[in-house]
Amino acid sequence: MKEWIKKHQVSEVECIVPDLSGAARGKIVPASKYTDGHELRLPRSIFLQSITGDYPELFHELLPTDADMYLQPDESTLRLLPWAEQKSAQVIHDCFDENGKAIEYAPRHVLRRVLDLYRAEGWKPVIAPELEFFIIEPNTDPRQPLQPPIGKNGRTEVEGQSYSIDAINEFSAIFADMNAFSKTQNLALDTLIHEEGLAQMEVNLMHGDPLDLADQAFLFKRTVRAAAVRHGKYATFMAKPISNQHGNSMHIHQSMVDIENGKNLFSTTTGKPNKLLLSHIAGLQQLMPSAMALVCPYVNSYRRIVPGMSAPINFHWGFDNRTVGFRVPGSDPRSMRVENRLASADVNPYIAIATSLACGYIGMKQGLKPTRPLADSAYQEPGQLSRDWFQSLQNLAHCQALRDVLGDLFVDVYVAVKEVEFDSFMLAVSPWEREYLLLKV
Repeated sequence: MKEWIKKHQVSEVECIVPDLSGAARGKIVPASKYTDGHELRLPRSIFLQSITGDYPELFHELLPTDADMYLQPDESTLRLLPWAEQKSAQVIHDCFDENGKAIEYAPRHVLRRVLDLYRAEGWKPVIAPELEFFIIEPNTDPRQPLQPPIGKNGRTEVEGQSYSIDAINEFSAIFADMNAFSKTQNLALDTLIHEEGLAQMEVNLMHGDPLDLADQAFLFKRTVRAAAVRHGKYATFMAKPISNQHGNSMHIHQSMVDIENGKNLFSTTTGKPNKLLLSHIAGLQQLMPSAMALVCPYVNSYRRIVPGMSAPINFHWGFDNRTVGFRVPGSDPRSMRVENRLASADVNPYIAIATSLACGYIGMKQGLKPTRPLADSAYQEPGQLSRDWFQSLQNLAHCQALRDVLGDLFVDVYVAVKEVEFDSFMLAVSPWEREYLLLKV
């Protein structure tokens, strides 16, 4: 790492830790100090800080002295920071206590914990995330609604342009920088498409190792935001940024191979789903109701999962059926997989991937059986997904199966932080309430 930093003439290093919300915390250190083996520490409280900057009561119980944790770089994540004004690098770090024990509620550790369970069975999960986002005009007053961006033709979109190449090219300068920045960081972008919303886009990442893909998804969000700002726009991964528009999701394609021979363990020799995949799907069906708070982490997340907005509303599964929560795409035996379509794009990618794999793992270990695959539209079936943020948190808090896999302390910390965010939200009065209740009730 020292030689790499010298070779690229790096002057400073961003020492990054992904926090509970998926934001980058850490320190910016002169490269000379970083390569001299300077010990890096951060307060453990960064994992108990809510999106509003507040802390739960659990903070005082768990961290009465707000003790330090020690940062250890994952050298495989060393990358240049292509949008920086000076030659800079970035490295993602793992966190440990003074005895060398991993911090249990660090999102990266939670994913590693799940992957260790798979490894013990001789299984290697393979992941491919798809991330949706909106390009919007800058919004400096949060009281004002977000506005679609003005493209090269001087106009905004007025209707959905799903899969339109010309609509993408209205913002080609942003995407040129996005691609260049991604190439510099070795982010394996696969496909860019225009989604159903106004200036709503989707980027698919190439499939691979879950931890590496979580790192890439985490870095990709920073990358798109930086590219958009460079051209006077914002990019947002909010689940529902614009009223009456479609929401942003993070679909997670997941398969599994044998560690020894790389054979797909979800497929029969004739290319059909086998019992292991069916149990994996059953685990998703039975455990995701308790895991909704992990893949839909904010009140805004639940605005996405309303009928008529192209998001799942229940836990059905089916073959090549985009209306269900869990879709098995058409593929050859080597690529047999299931696509979890429930997570919103505002999610922490480490937590979302860990959660989805945890549910599938429980299903496989318990030999669970799924419902029959749905051949018709799942939108015609009753809604099953929780529409209540607070109730979702309670469902998670009381799910022992998820606690056993993800860790008791992580679940306790996560729920405590999210309850603080819920309380903060409940203190705010929305325009809807003023419009419809002010003079009528």
